[in-house]
Amino acid sequence: MSSHTSRRRFLKTAAAGSMAGLGDWSFLSRLDPVSAAEARLDTGSVQFRPEIEPTVRLLEETPRARLLEEVAARIRAGLSYREVLTALLLAGVRNVQPRPAVGFKFHAVLVVNSAHIASLSSPESDRWLPIFWALDEFKSSQARDVSEGNWTMPAVNESAVPSAENAKKAFTDAMERWDESAADTAVAGLARAAGAGRLLDLFAYYGGRDFRSIGHKAIFVANSWRTLQCIGWQHAEPVLRSLAYALLNHRGEANPAESDLAADRPWRRNLELIAKIRPDWQAGEPSSEATSELLATLRSGSDKDACDAVVDILNRGVAPQSVYDALLVGAGELLMRQPGIVALHAVTSTNAFRYLYQACGRDETRRLLLLQNAAFLPMFRQAMHGRGRVGDARIDQLEASRPAGDDANMLAGIFGQISSDRSIAASKMLGYLDDNRDPKALIDAARRLIFLKGTNSHDYKFSSAVLEDFYHVSPEWRNRFLATSVFNLRGSGDADNSLVNRTREAFNA
Repeated sequence: MSSHTSRRRFLKTAAAGSMAGLGDWSFLSRLDPVSAAEARLDTGSVQFRPEIEPTVRLLEETPRARLLEEVAARIRAGLSYREVLTALLLAGVRNVQPRPAVGFKFHAVLVVNSAHIASLSSPESDRWLPIFWALDEFKSSQARDVSEGNWTMPAVNESAVPSAENAKKAFTDAMERWDESAADTAVAGLARAAGAGRLLDLFAYYGGRDFRSIGHKAIFVANSWRTLQCIGWQHAEPVLRSLAYALLNHRGEANPAESDLAADRPWRRNLELIAKIRPDWQAGEPSSEATSELLATLRSGSDKDACDAVVDILNRGVAPQSVYDALLVGAGELLMRQPGIVALHAVTSTNAFRYLYQACGRDETRRLLLLQNAAFLPMFRQAMHGRGRVGDARIDQLEASRPAGDDANMLAGIFGQISSDRSIAASKMLGYLDDNRDPKALIDAARRLIFLKGTNSHDYKFSSAVLEDFYHVSPEWRNRFLATSVFNLRGSGDADNSLVNRTREAFNA
């Protein structure tokens, strides 16, 4: 692509963004855009690149106030998108401990894939923005980790790493016993002996095992796997070691293998319940009525009620897609009922469960993930009661308000309303989508506002999840699902984040 063509395309995109009140993006033209081909997986790129360790050290050692400028200079000198993404993930897992819970400062690792998804889904001219935001987030988390003891992932105990033929059994035994040291050496053996496809089912199985960390364990499994697909399996070992360590977190409780703790009970029950699902459960027919039925259970039932309802629906010959429609839409409805951190994680963890469910190949794991996702939503709802009033809004009763004007004015109205009245914004967004307007234009505008206004990792995690899952919900439900996103998206009237000017300056240097 010629530089003249690239600049013309950029200016056209920037002008379209300005029409929706999304700000001035001309500073990005100083860096070459990231092509879609570069940002996606290159299946031929399987060797470890010698320059990755120095790039990781650059991220680790450069002061936060200078990192964006240093990385921008390296990019101008030829550092690639994939090298930056790789270094970002590896720096996170080496320097940020996934304790005391899989969240908090560890969001610097959890958010890498969310930033990558935002990058992939953006116009070429915008693709560095979420990555630069994630670089700054890493430095913030690194500083917090230093203040909390300066944890660094130690070298693996090579003398205890099991042989290739014994690694899987050693790993599953350690995970069942909740034995951190044994799991660490076993996962190193697994990473060296097995490929991504063989291990995904194992980690997905344990990622959905318990409700501790409000879904972050499943989120870490899904997001780390998706990032490894881009950066290459040769980087898997430290990532999987961090992942195993995170999955075994139980916040100082008694050993779950020897206890009957609330966070583990749905899993133990579902291990038995999956045997009651008919063998051809994936061959059912879609049913919007079954989706509504499961939604009703999710609104007031227990985790047990939700899982029993899923089994009953599947055994009646209903397609799993209709179950996932209810889970995704039900998570969005929770956000309508109490916007905030708990409901937000109902959405992001359901996104992770859905990804793992679709990516796994083992039938038992898929059934377990489906039931665990169903169990988690009532548990999220119950957790919300500890944070104040939970409303009674229903997604199927949301009324559409059809905005006036052309598409640009409609979008400006929707995102302006988010900053003042999110309920009105939800009605306007539903009206826009029901009027068969272009959902991509709306989604692109939402992402740009995250780049411009987002202030924390949840902005990226949530927006990447909900904007992606719009396309995974059946057509009769997807517009309502996306309308719930306004309860945690950024509006055009929100203040710009402080990182925007720093990014402009880094690009203009």
